[in-house]
Amino acid sequence: MRIPRLRILSAGLGTALALVGVLAYGLGSPGSTLLAPSLSRGEGPEVLLTFDDGPSVPYTGQILDILRAEGVKATFFLCGSAAERYPELVRRIRDEGHEIGNHTWSHPYLYLAGRAEMAAEIDRTQDALERITGTRPVWFRPPFGVRGFALRGVLEERGMKMMLWSDRGHDGALDAAGITATTLAQLHPGAIVLLHDGFEAKDPALVDRSATVSALPSIIAGARAAGYRFPSSGATPTGTSRGGASLAQSTGAPAAAANQARRAGRAASSSARRDLSSASASLLAAEGASGSSQKPSSSRP
Repeated sequence: MRIPRLRILSAGLGTALALVGVLAYGLGSPGSTLLAPSLSRGEGPEVLLTFDDGPSVPYTGQILDILRAEGVKATFFLCGSAAERYPELVRRIRDEGHEIGNHTWSHPYLYLAGRAEMAAEIDRTQDALERITGTRPVWFRPPFGVRGFALRGVLEERGMKMMLWSDRGHDGALDAAGITATTLAQLHPGAIVLLHDGFEAKDPALVDRSATVSALPSIIAGARAAGYRFPSSGATPTGTSRGGASLAQSTGAPAAAANQARRAGRAASSSARRDLSSASASLLAAEGASGSSQKPSSSRP
């Protein structure tokens, strides 16, 4: 009797572990649509830079300086508490043509939040951003990319869409050279790049995004050298309208136009993929170790 019982226990344990794995993927993987539709990549040879957790001083202003000089538009997912701290930076993001998204008020793990708490985090940020900019964001990005079970309904009630990412610079752990190399190595047609201009919703004294600021010019130059483009207006992924999203790819719905755009993007960027490593290597060699030690210039918002 012991052997069948052990087999039953083993089978039960295996099933439980499989369910845990599926749940972990559904809650935290950027490519998962298990709990809600999401956009993790666009179409074609254009890539999109996104910045989370801001605004912060002086880093958001320095990033905006670089983007303006390069003629690049980006999407900034702002924490409501930081936005209220630096409303002038929020208005500058808007005035310079970048997209603003909601990144909750206090940057919590949403899988631990109930529906009411989740809605409060989003609504409080929506209210703050509307007071500052005059409009309510449509795009939402959950902190850490982690979704809770009630998130889909909360977003649908508010007419909001979720944008995740497909290229992560790991700028919380790497120096400027590492951020550059990691970001360029992951680039692909329609990439949505995750970087940061703040640090969760923590006290400003704890924020240091100087490595991201130092890496940004090299990321833009390396991507362009490899044949990629950045939005010059309407900072949303290619194939979507400003303030709204076509989620056919993320949800798996048939979309012949999206497939055609995907094929065109792959053809247009095939040489970019082959040249990516050499472009990144030459840029990093030119910068050397100075990329991580360069002091960002002061920028007043």
